[in-house]
Amino acid sequence: MGNQFIWQDRFNIGVDVIDREHKKLFSIMNRLFVFSEQEDKSQWVCQEGLKYFKDHAMKHFAEEEVYMASISYKGYEAHRRVHDNFRRNTLPALERELTQTDYSPDAMSHFLSVCAGWLIGHTLTEDRAIVGDGINKWENLLPEDEELAAKQLMIQMMNDMFQLDASLISDRYSGEKFGQGIYCRFVYANEKGEKWEVFLISEEKLLLETVGKMMGHKSDKMSVALMNASRYAIRQFVERVLEHLPVADGFKLQDENLLSYEQFQKVFEKPQCSLLFDTGAGYFAYCAMAPRHLKKAGTSIVAENAVTEVRNYLKNNEIQNAENYKKKILVIDDSDTVCAAMRELLGTDYQVTAVKSGMSGIRCMTLDRPDLVLLDYEMPVCDGVQVLEMIRSEDDFAKIPVFFLTGRVDKESVTRVMPLRPEGYLLKNQNPEDIKKNIDGYFKKKKG
Repeated sequence: MGNQFIWQDRFNIGVDVIDREHKKLFSIMNRLFVFSEQEDKSQWVCQEGLKYFKDHAMKHFAEEEVYMASISYKGYEAHRRVHDNFRRNTLPALERELTQTDYSPDAMSHFLSVCAGWLIGHTLTEDRAIVGDGINKWENLLPEDEELAAKQLMIQMMNDMFQLDASLISDRYSGEKFGQGIYCRFVYANEKGEKWEVFLISEEKLLLETVGKMMGHKSDKMSVALMNASRYAIRQFVERVLEHLPVADGFKLQDENLLSYEQFQKVFEKPQCSLLFDTGAGYFAYCAMAPRHLKKAGTSIVAENAVTEVRNYLKNNEIQNAENYKKKILVIDDSDTVCAAMRELLGTDYQVTAVKSGMSGIRCMTLDRPDLVLLDYEMPVCDGVQVLEMIRSEDDFAKIPVFFLTGRVDKESVTRVMPLRPEGYLLKNQNPEDIKKNIDGYFKKKKG
């Protein structure tokens, strides 16, 4: 892999017991990267190395939780649940993959990349929030038993209603766009004036596959009748979930809106429950929050205006899709400057999404498949070659075209990635107009 963790001062949060263990985990990851590159290392060595990493990660979580409790950190419960999600869900899933593949190079790469990305992200976000340096997005979460009940209920309901086996992708969904979505917002209030705001986001193709099939809908587009039927099905789904959450007792529907993605982004903040599911027929997300101040978004839908508002919503979606459809380009580069430059250079003619790490790129590709990836060759933690290895190892991504963004094109670098079939190389120091001309030319050639 040719990868190494480089400890940086900004990783220190100023708490010795935490900073010391962070450095230790970085050191262990470096050794694991080395082991994974050496063909003469036995499977047993990798197993023991991974066990050593896991033991130290668990030790670090325990020590960090003791420290948070000792200072009465108000975000303790939310932080502990982030730890639990990693040790109970993420690590076991990665370990199963290693076992099932007999510690294959791809599985090792996946394990190390996920752990590396998680360690970096957690160190710079949740851990910094402990000392008041940064914002913890996951505050005031639902009690753990209530969130678990909600997850299980939604999975069971998808099976009961539509015979679909839903699986939880994330219990910390952050509002990313996935496919062509329908964004339903419901506001509930009780007699005390307290409010709950619930969003259920569904891919159009999921609604067509479920409610559409039950109605005998033949088109591959949403109709007013199907959208209204979907609204009621979604509302019943949401209210069934709320019935099982004690915190929502006594709340009644006060307002309903259909939102664009842009409107959703403006009102989505600090959810108490934020779950993303894959059903095999499409994604859906359930998000709930108890807002201090409701933000105005969308027109209130009532019986008198429902048909008109739904028709306008679908029409606006169709117009936006027809007029504003652009090829999707995903930029993966750890430089803010490069990301901003690519957005400015390509944003007029393409949908440009920019992320700063390989794992964030893989996540974006899963939720919203790009037409082209521009990939930085040299990045810390997980470099461009490793990212392209992961892309090519996944059947769903294997044929996505990738151009390397690089400051050099030497023989050794080119030879190293030839088996991974990159489309080509774009030099960062070349004229921006030439970069765009190459990308335009690529899409023109593909179209022809």
